[in-house]
Amino acid sequence: MIEAIKARRSIRHFLPTPHSKEQLEEIVRAGMAAPSAKNLQPWHFVVTEGKAKERVCAAMEVGIERERHFPMLPDTRHYLDGAFETLRVMREAAALILITSPIARPLSATMTLDQRVTEICTAQSVGAAIENMCLQATALGIGSLWICDSFFAQAELRAEAGGDSELYALLALGYAAEEPAARPRRTLSETAEWRTE
Repeated sequence: MIEAIKARRSIRHFLPTPHSKEQLEEIVRAGMAAPSAKNLQPWHFVVTEGKAKERVCAAMEVGIERERHFPMLPDTRHYLDGAFETLRVMREAAALILITSPIARPLSATMTLDQRVTEICTAQSVGAAIENMCLQATALGIGSLWICDSFFAQAELRAEAGGDSELYALLALGYAAEEPAARPRRTLSETAEWRTE
């Protein structure tokens, strides 16, 4: 697995080559195998291809355009151009997986401290599932892009996913049309510290 960890890249250019349903199932099963707080498995995956994927892209575009005029996230408007680039990637991808959580509270919810802790645990669990899927895709020779720009179209994509779960992210999948180099990482000494007392 360390090979997949080292080889994983965020892919932003995909070939038009489709992959099999069996490969997509392997990727989703990897997500399902992730650890989760209290074993709640707080995730739901909506796998889209073809016309269903086109509807997801259309919902993303509607959300970005709405965000231009009626922003839900006014302090991050400067990232909207990046969201349009993400939309281009989504359209190139062979499949898009919407990752939702049926137990998550809406973004606008006011929470008690206990509820906030639960949300943090849910986010960690869902993040572990997404990383597992990225690594399984890499092991299968499939490229992936973990997408968080989806928050600009949160309401529209949540409705497209079924409306009962809060959207956490999208995962774009497809055979890579690029071979990006590894991006620089901070050194071990900059990132971690050891304490013995």
